[in-house]
Amino acid sequence: MTTIYDVAKKTGFSITTVSKALNNYTDVNQKTKKLILDAVEEMGYYPNSIARSLTTKKSWAIGVIFVEDLGIGIKHPFFSAVIESFKKSVEKSGYDLIFLSRNVGGEKKSYIDHALHRGVDGIVVVCSNFDDPEVNKLMESSLPSVIIDLHSDKSCVVYSDNFRGSGIAVEHLYSLGHKRIAHIGGHKKTFAGSERLKGFMSTIEKLKLDIPETYVVDGGFFSFDGGYEAMRSLLKLSDRPTAVYIAGDNMAFGAMNAIKEAGLKVPEDISIVGFDDIELAKCITPGLTTIRQNTDLIGENASELLLKKINNKNKVNVAVTIPVELIVRESTASI
Repeated sequence: MTTIYDVAKKTGFSITTVSKALNNYTDVNQKTKKLILDAVEEMGYYPNSIARSLTTKKSWAIGVIFVEDLGIGIKHPFFSAVIESFKKSVEKSGYDLIFLSRNVGGEKKSYIDHALHRGVDGIVVVCSNFDDPEVNKLMESSLPSVIIDLHSDKSCVVYSDNFRGSGIAVEHLYSLGHKRIAHIGGHKKTFAGSERLKGFMSTIEKLKLDIPETYVVDGGFFSFDGGYEAMRSLLKLSDRPTAVYIAGDNMAFGAMNAIKEAGLKVPEDISIVGFDDIELAKCITPGLTTIRQNTDLIGENASELLLKKINNKNKVNVAVTIPVELIVRESTASI
């Protein structure tokens, strides 16, 4: 079996330099690194993970935690796309991902206990819930962390510009002549739901639109069924809206189903705008006009912040807001 000593002998570099090149240290120049990596590939050298950990004092593993009330986790298209982007970014630096739950060997443990049990170098948390006690423990611990889809000053955080996204959605509907614009929101205990509602109300006020309280309906935790039931309540109104901005694509699909069941059409009778731009949004008929979250940028920024905390022992917490954009399809039309 080829060893690091064999690689050092072949390239003429010291074992220390070879080790640094394999572990992406910045004090090894690119030409040297390329010569070493070429030799590694040619010789079929594969570093032993235990030896590597002993040398670098790292586990080369990052814990992934999902905290959300639907229990969907990585099955949700938005979350899976973000984690895929994060995964690709950290893999370039030699890290693996470990998914952490609160069950270890059949025993209920805290997330921080599980993270310490696994010996991960840092954690990425996908969390939409305000004041989750388990997440607060993680953020207050010494373990490097980054939180996605939530704002906090206790950790590095990355999230979409939910507030501005709502403004873009409402302004789009207003530009088409709609004045009776309703909103199906995500649960107020979630950061995204709260921010998107605030953005909706702020834009309605800015445009001087007079909407009744019944035009704002809670769709719950961003599910198809939540959107379906919320839309049914809007359709019962005597002065129903001509357009609805919905705080998540899955809820929008449910709402569109409710409209169809009522014998109405999208967008002829009611225009619909969603939020997320998950893959299915362009596949349904009519295609869903929606606010696109840049999942690639969210994942890449989260990985960059976390690796800086791990490598530099950086104590400064940074909040990164990722811009969103309107994707116009067939679910909206002029009134």
